[in-house]
Amino acid sequence: MTTRRPALWTSRHLDLLVDDIATTAPVFDPTAVPRILPDHDLWDLWPVQDESGPAALIGGHEVWMALSAPALGHPEERHDQARIRLLARNGDGWRDLGHAFADNASPGSREWSGSAVRRSDGTVSVFYTAAGRRGETRPTFRQSVVETRLSLQADGDRILLHENAGHREILRSDGRMYLPVEEADGSPGNIRAFRDPGWFRDPADGRDYLLIAASTAWDDGFTGAIALAAEPRAGSWSLLPPLLVAKGINHELERPHVIVHQSWYYLFFTTQRHTFHPADRAPTGLYGFAAPSLTGPYEPLNGSGLVIQNPAAEPDQAYAWLVLPDLHVVSFANYRAQQGTDLRHAETAQARAHFGGTVAPMLKLGLDGTATSVSP
Repeated sequence: MTTRRPALWTSRHLDLLVDDIATTAPVFDPTAVPRILPDHDLWDLWPVQDESGPAALIGGHEVWMALSAPALGHPEERHDQARIRLLARNGDGWRDLGHAFADNASPGSREWSGSAVRRSDGTVSVFYTAAGRRGETRPTFRQSVVETRLSLQADGDRILLHENAGHREILRSDGRMYLPVEEADGSPGNIRAFRDPGWFRDPADGRDYLLIAASTAWDDGFTGAIALAAEPRAGSWSLLPPLLVAKGINHELERPHVIVHQSWYYLFFTTQRHTFHPADRAPTGLYGFAAPSLTGPYEPLNGSGLVIQNPAAEPDQAYAWLVLPDLHVVSFANYRAQQGTDLRHAETAQARAHFGGTVAPMLKLGLDGTATSVSP
């Protein structure tokens, strides 16, 4: 892979933002969506993929993973208790399969977002974020990328889970291209990143890659970036220069992922309105770039990079969009708007009453070169 410069997402691109129905999701009430797990919040979903990309079928069901936590206390506290949960999906129906991992299996104190792929031998590689350290007395914000292997087998209407391997740290920020992530204190949206590994097999060379939400230096703070890591044939992963850097405009580019559609490589990520510089410079949404190859050169979709935004009437109704190879888009139901109130910082009862905490209505994305459109 030749030396290259990352694509830059800049203020110039945000100046091109327009309020367009083609990039605006339909309004829905996050608190009216039926909860899959009445007693648990769910967010940040991803399917177990086949190596060719689509969701894997096990016993006639798609198997998905999501972050989960008991539906207690302030919704923002869920990140301090997050566990990966397995779900079976058949059509529009979802079934809970319990935690993906045994208690204390992860090297972290929490399990944050990732991706999963079923290998040719039937085992499932799970890449996820270990946050904090196992056994710590209070949550810290160290982040590293971990891989483990599971076996998922169908037995009649049941899907059986077996852990086949330990949990192995395969990547952490190098402190050179990407800022170290060793913070003891912080809160979601205000911490450096090295998380959300998104698996991708490049059809051009057949190699496996991970895309990672990362941080690079900017002035006296940090800015968001999308890191790339490659798996050489020997099985270890190596960090490469970033694909994209948000040059001083945003410090958190989450859940990066790539799909290939009609020979274009589409690089997507999500971010929230309060992580822009300045805050609310742009909407919470799914953003993206396109290129003729995995390593670029990338250009922003729709001129600005915006692909899907929450509607103005419900600016926080959904988050953590993930584009599937068939161009369906999954996300989770977040907060129902309450005029003039930032529910992230509201008192617990008020925030809980306005929080969805389950799978949001799916959307369908249209792609035509660097132009996009969204529909229910």
